[in-house]
Amino acid sequence: MKMISPKASWLSLSFVFLLPILSSSASSADTTTQGFFQCLSTKINNSTQVVYTPASPSYLSILLFSIQNLRFSTPSTPKPLAIITPLHESHVQAAICCSRTHNIEIRVRSGGHDYEGFSYVAKVPFAILDLFNLQSVSVNFEEKTVWVQAGATLGELYYNILNKSRTLAFPAGSSPSIGVGGHISGGGYGVLLRKFGLAVDHVIDARIVDVNGKILDRKSMGEDVFWAIRGGGGASFGVILAWKLNLVTVPEIVTFCRLNRTLENNATKLVHKWQTIADKVDENLFMRVFLRVENSGQVGVKTVDALFTTSFLGGIDGLLSLMGKVFPELGLARGNCQEVRWIDAFLFYEGILVTSLEELLNRTFIYKGNFKVKTDYVKTPLSESALEGLWERLKEEEVGVPFLELSPYGGKMSEISESATPFPHRAGNIYQIEYRLLWTEGGERHMNWLRMLYKYMAPYVSKNPREAYINYRDIDIGVNDDKTSYAGASIWGKKYFKNNFNRLVHAKSLIDPNNFFKNEQSIPSVI
Repeated sequence: MKMISPKASWLSLSFVFLLPILSSSASSADTTTQGFFQCLSTKINNSTQVVYTPASPSYLSILLFSIQNLRFSTPSTPKPLAIITPLHESHVQAAICCSRTHNIEIRVRSGGHDYEGFSYVAKVPFAILDLFNLQSVSVNFEEKTVWVQAGATLGELYYNILNKSRTLAFPAGSSPSIGVGGHISGGGYGVLLRKFGLAVDHVIDARIVDVNGKILDRKSMGEDVFWAIRGGGGASFGVILAWKLNLVTVPEIVTFCRLNRTLENNATKLVHKWQTIADKVDENLFMRVFLRVENSGQVGVKTVDALFTTSFLGGIDGLLSLMGKVFPELGLARGNCQEVRWIDAFLFYEGILVTSLEELLNRTFIYKGNFKVKTDYVKTPLSESALEGLWERLKEEEVGVPFLELSPYGGKMSEISESATPFPHRAGNIYQIEYRLLWTEGGERHMNWLRMLYKYMAPYVSKNPREAYINYRDIDIGVNDDKTSYAGASIWGKKYFKNNFNRLVHAKSLIDPNNFFKNEQSIPSVI
């Protein structure tokens, strides 16, 4: 007879007693899931055209289609119980009702540009509400307004505006595959921010489904909630269905320029000078700098390349005259510039050249890869020695592709109060830094390098709090593990929203007091 040790015997006995518990738990989970599916089937006609489960042939392709960051598309990444793709607003109402009834967490996705995957990944049973079918855009040329559904992309928004006028525009981002719902709810900035501010500064109404399944507009949701969804991250408060936006007027012709300078061509002094003027020049000029590492031409020697790009609301002659006065050291010449449509100036930042406006309707512009992003705000120019320290650290990264994007503020951004919307990063900021690192393998070591770079920059950027941009989610700055704790949320909340955080909590408590709409960095409610 084989002897069993007391420890093994105890483990065996424990397992026997545990089996009914495990079976009961699994049975309970199955019942919950079945009830959820049955609820959706009852409330949504032809639900097989709207609800996709892991058994559906299209489930995986729909799940992966708009995931930009491949860190969140691995076999081990938690998958949703279902993907709900509403064709009508009533389908959104049904999804919320069924999710609440059966205790299924819901994640809302519009375009998939979610740097930490919060809109399509969760650690608990969850469903994705993917709004890509809600994509209508209705432009009122006479009023210079537009109603756009949350599942439309920026490309679709821009396409519809351009079909009405070449001199109407909307101040938002440059990537055409970004979903309007999330982009605007987090602030939404682009190359027109110095002239017109952010996307949220031009929202005049909205439609949102609340936790009770009611569709609310600006009047019925109240000014506290309307304030909150314009920069506070809409997914904390309900499901944004559509935005009503004021359009802006731009010249028919704008000027876009590109000019590279490496360390060997005085890049350090030029970047240093750029910091002193970028936020103070004419508000019609947006002058961004991209920093990346390249081979210097000598074997084994790296250099830093600074790409200076300018977007000017006017012609080449006006831009060259202005640059000759404020930044002659750069040596910008006519050959570096082109007179283009405003949409071309937007897309050049993404490396996109469209020959036909219909290309803006293509939702597959998305870059797919493994990456991590962090942000900072700079209020005092970095010294040349601080910049040189930054260059050395950039050159330390191996295999991965690091680059920094420096976007100037000032102009209209300095005229709007930091409490006008939840987005607080207004006057006092010279520029915003986006740190981005891309890689093909060995993700954790690359992310650790980026964290070290971020640590190096601490003395040179905003403090108390060290500010960050909500649309560039960064899980490193804190999470709210139980998704209800005010204390936990305030750590990252003050970095994204500064003194606006408490007002966001108040708005959350009004519209979603039991905290149904939540993720790892959602606004908590205080009951």
